[in-house]
This record gives sequence, structure tokens and C-alpha cells, in this order.
Amino acid sequence: GYTFKTCGFKDDNKKGGMIPRFPIPIIKSGRLLPSLSKTSFLNKYPEEIDNGGKRRVAIFIGCLANYNYTTIGDSLIEIFKELEIDAFIPKEQKCCSAPAYFTGDFYTVETLSKQNIEYFETFIDDVEAIIIPEATCSAMIKHDWEIFFNNHGMSDWAKRAKKLNEKIFMATEWFEKHTELKEILASKNIKFEDTITYHDACHAKKVQGLHKEPRALLSQNYNIKEMSDSDRCCGFGGVTMQTEKYHFAQLAGVPKAKMIDDTGAKIVSAECSACRMQISNSLHQADVDVVFKNPVELIAEALKS
Repeated sequence: GYTFKTCGFKDDNKKGGMIPRFPIPIIKSGRLLPSLSKTSFLNKYPEEIDNGGKRRVAIFIGCLANYNYTTIGDSLIEIFKELEIDAFIPKEQKCCSAPAYFTGDFYTVETLSKQNIEYFETFIDDVEAIIIPEATCSAMIKHDWEIFFNNHGMSDWAKRAKKLNEKIFMATEWFEKHTELKEILASKNIKFEDTITYHDACHAKKVQGLHKEPRALLSQNYNIKEMSDSDRCCGFGGVTMQTEKYHFAQLAGVPKAKMIDDTGAKIVSAECSACRMQISNSLHQADVDVVFKNPVELIAEALKS
């Protein structure tokens, strides 16, 4: 994939994506897509990262952050180092199965979720939490797995998924509620000049009720200008919307790009790489000069200051 990328796409490093050099089936020309990293997050780091041994957590990275937006994982590692928390990177983790779930491929959902549950159970008692910097992945694991198994008559698996849920957290949720990260950020006593605006991913706020936590952390070092409707779906919509029904994703992205532009912010943030893919392209199509960053990336930048 990385080798083909250099032939078929040109990078836009500022916007963190790539643009097809020529029309490709299903993929429309002129579209900003997530770039492919040469080395995945899971291959970049050792399984165990010792930061002092005071506490230990596991990382579930998600496919887009593993292969495309790898600076998210880099930022997580930097934050754990600052907090002196050991990081365990489970190398056999599979896709959370969200793409299959939202396209009705229930065989794949069952296969991947069962493999992940069995794997998680081998280390769950040895970590304080499983940290996920992705709203869609965390919602799938913490919410949809249990529902899927109950709806398909697999109550035993639903119970196993529910038990794991006690230790499943979105990254900013856990950092804000279970660490002193907010106080550490405040102690930096710095505010960056560039204003940010925050988009509430559907799988973060609507599914998990999480929206205050990232703002509480980011506001320590960044000025936040709220867009007119942060709850409005960005229009990603899943695999079908991004391929054969892409014109719907384009239409849904127009108002979101405009409300971001209207804030005058230089950065838009959300804890979701699906939103990142959609919003980055919507901004590109509207020629809006705003870059997208995950909140953990912004937090890591603040810690370096």
C-alpha cells in the first residue's frame, strides 16, 4: 500500500492527507484521503514501554491511527511518558469490526469481536485500563459488541464484553478523570496563539456522552472557539457513504466545513479518525485553511512547550 501510494497519490503534508494523481475506481479525483505511513504504530514500538512502573495501561489504537494517522499513537506514548505510566501495546489486537458492523457483515463482526475479547481477557487483569484514542472504536468495543451479541442470541459473549467494558476508556476521558494531566497542562502556564474549534464526534457525545473531557484538557493551553453546531454529524457515514454514496458525504460535509471556517480557528479537533478523514476532505473541497488534529496530538504538543 505504501509503495503504491507514491505512484498513485501526491501528499499534502499540511493537511495530513494525499490526493489521487488520476481517477481511480470508487475513489474520486481531487479528493483528500488519509495518507499511509511507512511504518504502522503497532510495528513502530515494542510491546512493553517502561515509564517508571507506577501504573500500567494497554493501548487499542484503531486501524486509521495504526496505518494512517500514526502521530496519534506517538502522542499517546509521549503523554504516558510524562505521566510515568507504563504502556502495553497488544500486538495481536484486531480491527474493532466497526466497518463490518455498519455494512451488515455480521460474520466478520462476530469473528473479530470474539478474537479481540479472547485476547483482551489474557491481559485485562494486568492493566488498569485499555485506552482508545478513537470514538468509533471505543463505542464499538464498549457499546456495540454487547448489543450485537445480545441481539444475535450469544448472551455469554455479551457478558464477557460487558465485563471488559469496565476498563475500556476513550483517551481524553481517562486522562481527564483518572490522571493529573489537566493539572500538569495548567502548570505549563502557556496559551498557544492559534485558536481551535472542537467537533463532537457522534460516537463520542451521542453514544458515550463524552464531550466535556477533551475540552477540559485542551482549554488549559488553547483558546477554544465553539462552532455553531458542534453536534452536527460531519457526514462520514461509514464505508458505503465514503465509496458508492460519496456524493451524500460531500453534501453533508459542506455545512460542517462552513461552520468551522466561520469560527476563524486554525485547528479543528475531534477524537475520531473517521471524522478526521471526512472533515479534512470537506475543508479541502471548500478551500478552507484549517488543519485537523486529534486532541491527544494537541495535548502532546502542549507538554513539549
